Amino acid sequence: MKLLRHTSPDPKQLSLQLDFFSPDVSAQPRIDQPAPVQEPEGLFRPTPAAPLSITEPPRPVPHGKRRMQIGEHALDYALVRSKRRSIGFMIDDDGLRITAPKWVTLTEIENAIHEKKRWIFAKLNERRERSARRLQPQMEWRDGGKLPYLGDDITLRIRATQSAGVLFNAATKELTICLPADAGEQQLKDRVQGWLQLEAKRIFGERLPIYAEKLGVAYQSFALSSATTQWGSCTADGRIRLNWRLVHFALPLIDYVIAHELAHLREMNHSPRFWATVQSIFPEFEAAKKALRDHAPETLPIF
Repeated sequence: MKLLRHTSPDPKQLSLQLDFFSPDVSAQPRIDQPAPVQEPEGLFRPTPAAPLSITEPPRPVPHGKRRMQIGEHALDYALVRSKRRSIGFMIDDDGLRITAPKWVTLTEIENAIHEKKRWIFAKLNERRERSARRLQPQMEWRDGGKLPYLGDDITLRIRATQSAGVLFNAATKELTICLPADAGEQQLKDRVQGWLQLEAKRIFGERLPIYAEKLGVAYQSFALSSATTQWGSCTADGRIRLNWRLVHFALPLIDYVIAHELAHLREMNHSPRFWATVQSIFPEFEAAKKALRDHAPETLPIF
């Protein structure tokens, strides 16, 4: 999440946005200022370093990286020297990257890695799981295809008729799309997207008043967003925008984003008081925040 300030100092334009595909702030702790994140219980278990033998030589160190042994595991990392005053950690698709001042010794750097090993292994595990989801087959736009809706899969049914229409059967979890026989795939996508956006507007419109009442705040308006980097945003004058793609997810995740944005009407920041406000109306916010962060864009249908 990031605070955006326009060039004009008009306080009504101040907004806070809930990022979705970018890393969480807690993903880059510093040794001098440890990030206040709760370490997951499940740890990433890298492939144990192969024992030295004639028939099975050790795995070569990737180019540009260093290797250190942590227990029975070999951990590869990239080291970048900089003018910063502290040791920084970052996990990306290339693994672990350490940024450290030029005057810090290699021993001190590896001691810091040992101190943060639980965090490092947990984040590597999250990254590995996210990469695995990218390899899952994409949705097929055809009769019988599966579409994520409110955290569940519904089945597409395509009917070739001259009359256009969309019908959802909640009992059978089937979404029937009526299209002309010569309709193309993009027409099907447009029809499904239109239905999902209508559902998003309906569901968000029902959930917002519930949490606004719990919090004792009033928002001025809400609208759907098609942002590629945020799940939601809130301005100081009470204008809320929610990403329509949230309709793919289970209701608790939608409620978390709604509670998050409404809480900004009390606290236009991300201070401890803000998170306490979120927790007061949505106690399970930590689990919801993590679940939402774990959803990579590649797991969602491409329209």
